[in-house]
Amino acid sequence: MERDDIIEYSLDGHHSEEQGVKIRKKIWMVTLLLTVVTAVEVILGAMVKQGSGAWLTVKILFIALTLLKAGYIVMVFMHLGDERKSLKWVILLPYALFIVYLMFIAFTEGSAVHLAM
Repeated sequence: MERDDIIEYSLDGHHSEEQGVKIRKKIWMVTLLLTVVTAVEVILGAMVKQGSGAWLTVKILFIALTLLKAGYIVMVFMHLGDERKSLKWVILLPYALFIVYLMFIAFTEGSAVHLAM
């Protein structure tokens, strides 16, 4: 007995080959960008010695690059990039402010513990 309630989703893709090429190009660009940013983070982490004068700058750069990657992932994979500008700000701004607040607390408490020792 053949079921008629099963939908074959592979036949439901209604886009042309040009749209498919465009989608695959976007996927490769996202992969390339995230790979490059991650490689920059790894290279900086391997090259700069902990405790040196540039280490604070590298830590702040790590945080900035990580936030860049997180924002880009949200924009692309969660389709927030397709929304209106005001909705993007309403969603991303509270998270950005919260992260800045957490960074302030971490740096303040970290320096207080360092001075106490």
